[in-house]
Amino acid sequence: MSTLFNNGSGSSTTVVLQPPKPHDDAFILPVPEPVATTATSSRLPSSRNSIELVRLGPTPDEEDTANIIPPDTAVSAVQNWNNPRSNIPKVFATFFTFLVMGANDAAYGALIPYIETFYHLNYLVVSMIFLSPVLGFIISAIFNNYIHMKFGQRGVALAASSCHLAAYLALCLHPPFPVLVIIYMLAGFANGLFDAAWNAWIGNMANANQALGFLHACYGLGATISPLIATTMITKGHLPWYAFYYVMIGLAAIELVFASSVFWPETAKRHRDANPRTTNAKGGRTREAMSSRVSWICSLFLLGYVGAEVALGGWIVTFMIRVRHGTPFDSGITSVGFWLGLTVGRMILGFVTPKIGEKVAIVIYLGISMCLELLFWLVPQFIISAVAVAFLGFFIGPLFPAAIVATTKLLPKHLHVAAIGFAAAFGGGGGAIFPFAVGALAQAKGVQVLQPVILAIFAGITGLWLMLPRLPKEQHVQ
Repeated sequence: MSTLFNNGSGSSTTVVLQPPKPHDDAFILPVPEPVATTATSSRLPSSRNSIELVRLGPTPDEEDTANIIPPDTAVSAVQNWNNPRSNIPKVFATFFTFLVMGANDAAYGALIPYIETFYHLNYLVVSMIFLSPVLGFIISAIFNNYIHMKFGQRGVALAASSCHLAAYLALCLHPPFPVLVIIYMLAGFANGLFDAAWNAWIGNMANANQALGFLHACYGLGATISPLIATTMITKGHLPWYAFYYVMIGLAAIELVFASSVFWPETAKRHRDANPRTTNAKGGRTREAMSSRVSWICSLFLLGYVGAEVALGGWIVTFMIRVRHGTPFDSGITSVGFWLGLTVGRMILGFVTPKIGEKVAIVIYLGISMCLELLFWLVPQFIISAVAVAFLGFFIGPLFPAAIVATTKLLPKHLHVAAIGFAAAFGGGGGAIFPFAVGALAQAKGVQVLQPVILAIFAGITGLWLMLPRLPKEQHVQ
């Protein structure tokens, strides 16, 4: 940029504009003051007397193409479910995978009485169905960060969906019970991969409580539908228990095509670029996540919460048949009510929780849940128990999303996949250990031991939640 002035002499005078110094906290540039210096110019062959203004620094074209390094205080843009637009099919794919996960997990409770009869098992042995998926969750916790770093979200979608499909194909063959236990472990591995991947991804979006609320509501929706379908097929259609898994094969096939196609562009490189390491810790990210106090508190919280949820959903049909003397169909509908309450609670309370604050809201929800659990336990009437357990599902619904939000707020972004995978493995462990413990106790004392066990778990996870540090208002720590 130059301007020529006639100064009435035979020499060329150059006026230099010094570029303004950038401000640390503002983008308003001050008007520069010209500093005049005299120099002889040989670049003006046709001009006798002129002044040339020379701009120091990059040209406008150079500025447009320069790599601008943001200051330390820069805040990265937070994605939304519909921004960028490519997120829309991906979010719906995650919703569908959680629906399949919920259908998988809730089916155990509806099918247990019939699996028990089919294989001639007692409470203790049939409870192995709950215990085997924990091995799958543990394996997924070990490998989920590796799969992200080597194959990206594309690899997660392909691996987990394929494991679901393979497990359901094998279950339709109603193999010997020991093989059945191993197959459920494969389904647990798939659930663990999806749990860590999609919770970490959606947990970093804007309005995470609401987004995770809908994600986990889809889990609850699948968990609501599957006991109803399984119970109807068995009691009304007089089909064997394994016929239910023909339905699951269809869902898993859709899941494989849908999830792998929309996440195909999400390669390992894109994942690594979006989640650069921001700390100087040595070792892998999983090891760094495991060294955090927050990771352990949230993991133990989910151990108890998922254990209570799966124990209730898994044993409620047997409890209502054996203790409340309900019919098989009515008792199956009670399970539907529990999962439906869970679904609605995650959708509605997902909007309430951020207004109150996660720390306070979860304490309130757990307090109400303990009161409902006492009602369920101490009033021996079928209708009251059915209503109490439905509202119980409503108030415990937001607990899992809240734990994920707390993790994403308190830990750096590059640790989210590893930390949530670690916590999900603990949750899967709780979903196996506590239902198995209920089955073992039921073998000795009767299935009515379900209620005091659930009440004790609620009290324990309330104490764990209060141990979390104060949650920041920001979405996550950078």
